[in-house]
Amino acid sequence: MKRIDFEAHFHTKEYLDAMYRNKGYPRFTKEEDAKYPRLWYNEEVGQPYVDSLSKNLMDLGEERLARMDRCGVDIQMLSLAAPGLEQLDPSIAAGLARKSNDALFEVIKRYPGRFIGYAALAPKDPVAAADELERCVGELGFKAWNTHSNFGDSYVDDKRYWPIMERCEKLNVPIYVHPTVPSIPQVRGYGFALAGAPFGFGLEAALCAMRLIYSGVFDAFPGLKIILGHLGEGLPFILKRIDWAYVRPFDPKARPNLSRMPSEYVRTNFFVTTSGNYFEPAFRCTVEALGLDRILLGTDYPYEDPEECIEFIEGLPLSPEEKEKIYSANAAQLGLTA
Repeated sequence: MKRIDFEAHFHTKEYLDAMYRNKGYPRFTKEEDAKYPRLWYNEEVGQPYVDSLSKNLMDLGEERLARMDRCGVDIQMLSLAAPGLEQLDPSIAAGLARKSNDALFEVIKRYPGRFIGYAALAPKDPVAAADELERCVGELGFKAWNTHSNFGDSYVDDKRYWPIMERCEKLNVPIYVHPTVPSIPQVRGYGFALAGAPFGFGLEAALCAMRLIYSGVFDAFPGLKIILGHLGEGLPFILKRIDWAYVRPFDPKARPNLSRMPSEYVRTNFFVTTSGNYFEPAFRCTVEALGLDRILLGTDYPYEDPEECIEFIEGLPLSPEEKEKIYSANAAQLGLTA
């Protein structure tokens, strides 16, 4: 039974160096009185990067492969890790994206059959970003685009970014929407604990998903596919609730201008991964809301423990055939086979 991990991350030295040099946000810093470097998403929210995390992000060789082998992961889909390039000026970000994509391509060539690439893009120059995506797919063999859930001053649903969506549909590549610190200022007052992975990340990615739905992008590009981590960032739990404004609008003019109910887009245009949400009631809710066919393996390595992810799935009351769907069979819907 092959296992394809849809969420695994890496850094390159050039990317990190650029993030340390960046004077705005996001940026990395290493203060003399700090035990570890920090990734600052804004002036209030910083994430500590312990030595092992930084080391594992930079490792794209034998140690990473050994960790994969220990938990039975055959293939990792690699994406450039947080903070991403979306908020940077495209005059800087475009060059970093191309170099990061080329570096990932060399890793994939070095270890055939073990890694698949997500394109890193600089979306604030949408046409150039779409062209870089096409290069990544056509020349480098990448299979998807990984982006973060907001671009600082905008979201991916903004129509200025639709040329990238159009190219994704044309090339039949999904978009993995990875969370970042919300642009909502009210989540900043309690640091990374509120704004980051424990709460704010899920809030932000769910908001991004709903904005995509309400923008009409799936009516414009019905073949577009989105992947969300963490068993859908809470959307399965509120799947019926999101239809309220469509089914029972208090004012007919308030009904979203969509051809289908919001929940139908979630069921047909979205996939979710297992990353970092190892809670059986949440898993059961996701299966009942979306169906097992929409769930993919995601470990969120190295931010999460891949062994914990596999142990969680193996401990679920699923048949071998059902587990195989999560591990690899469902990936065929996205053009991937193990």
